[in-house]
Amino acid sequence: MSVLETSVAAAPARAPATHRTPPVTYNDRVVVQFSLATVLWGIVGMTVGAFIAAQLYWPDLGHGIPWLSYGRLRPLHTNAVIFAFGGSALMATSLHVVQRTCGVRLISDRLAAFVFWGWQAVIVSAAVTLPLGLTQGKEYAELEWPIDLLITAVWVAYAVLFLGTIAKRKIPHIYVANWFFGAFIIAVALLHIVNNIAIPASAFKSYSVYSGTVDAMVQWWYGHNAVGFFLTAGFLGMMYYFVPKQAQRPVYSYRLSIVHFWALIAVYMWAGPHHLQYTALPDWAQSLGMVFSLILLAPSWGGAINGVLTLSGVWHKLRTDPILKFLVVSLSFYMMSTFEGPMMSIKTVNSLSHYTDWTIGHVHAGALGWVAMITIGSIYAMLPKLVGAERMHSTKAIDLHFWLHTVGVVFYIVAMWIAGVTQGLMWRATNPDGTLTYSFVESLNATYPYYLIRLGGGLLVVGGMLLMGWNVLKTLSDGRKPAAAPAATLARA
Repeated sequence: MSVLETSVAAAPARAPATHRTPPVTYNDRVVVQFSLATVLWGIVGMTVGAFIAAQLYWPDLGHGIPWLSYGRLRPLHTNAVIFAFGGSALMATSLHVVQRTCGVRLISDRLAAFVFWGWQAVIVSAAVTLPLGLTQGKEYAELEWPIDLLITAVWVAYAVLFLGTIAKRKIPHIYVANWFFGAFIIAVALLHIVNNIAIPASAFKSYSVYSGTVDAMVQWWYGHNAVGFFLTAGFLGMMYYFVPKQAQRPVYSYRLSIVHFWALIAVYMWAGPHHLQYTALPDWAQSLGMVFSLILLAPSWGGAINGVLTLSGVWHKLRTDPILKFLVVSLSFYMMSTFEGPMMSIKTVNSLSHYTDWTIGHVHAGALGWVAMITIGSIYAMLPKLVGAERMHSTKAIDLHFWLHTVGVVFYIVAMWIAGVTQGLMWRATNPDGTLTYSFVESLNATYPYYLIRLGGGLLVVGGMLLMGWNVLKTLSDGRKPAAAPAATLARA
């Protein structure tokens, strides 16, 4: 690969121009809209998460109000943080990156507006139906069939918008971040459609065409690959653009990034059965999921190391750039969670970890450590210039946010690791006569204090998001409205 290609991430502002080429005016309105939605839904989703964490310590919290019960708010929390917060972040960053690395404006402003407002309609629909108990009962796929149809329409429009912009690019080379964004868009479309094939029974009730073990297999093919493509591949697209750009360094190894891409998408699709160890799923399928999960270690760590080594020669910037701290520490959590996941898929380890809070700790190491931190860093990095500001309103607030978030995540995951291992060991302990040593209530009593620590960690994370919200609002007032920004300013952003 040439030096020019490996340096695309460091300065991808526009296509190489001659003296006759007019500057490109990008559609940054939709990017700003999705960025603001990311912050809003992050605050909402994480606040709901803190509330249900509090319910596990104080079970009577919200007592007597059905739509505030844990069973209804928990899917609202997962959908809000994955699809509202994470989805808005992916759309914001992918539409930002594709324009700058292709040197062209989005193919249609109207289509971009439809994608934004359509996605917000999906989110609001979820926020209304899930607390009312209208659900398919599938993990990460709870929304009923009318909303699933709306998701499909919006997603197809998003795919056309993103891939159509790549098709009309002025730069022949397709930068690697767009490979990851494109794979995430195509794979999620496949996953969503196949897993949500259902027969409607009424306006808000349907029944899956799958049943029994087949239903479980399809669900966790979807569930794990929602992690693999929605929460990994898309956010790796962010990593490959914003880490080099913020560090002002080319990607450490562009060739490794391509190997990372092909290895990841080739292997990830097969790892879903590890969610069904020791179930009715055929043993060969369980073992297949375990083996492919272990193979995933190589591309996952290869990509993370590629991102970390991009800082070679500029590590000193971490002392003064809190945005870079978010981006780099997110890679540390990515390495942690992509090591822990394959280890937990091993059957002997899974027999201890499954159904315990260890799994909850693992999920949030990835969600709060990797996904949230790379998102927050990316929003901080790209938003100011889009709204006509030189930088975020307060660098000190970003640094404080970093420490609030990092300490909160550490409290959260360590508490859940300890609680989970304690649960696993107590549940499997037996007396000489084969009876269980501990009752379930005794195991709950042993882990109860750790739920309070988890809540404390979650509140620190929510506090950091509120601080980010304030900083973003102040930055908006410091800058100019996107619609009023001169075309030349938008082109330089």
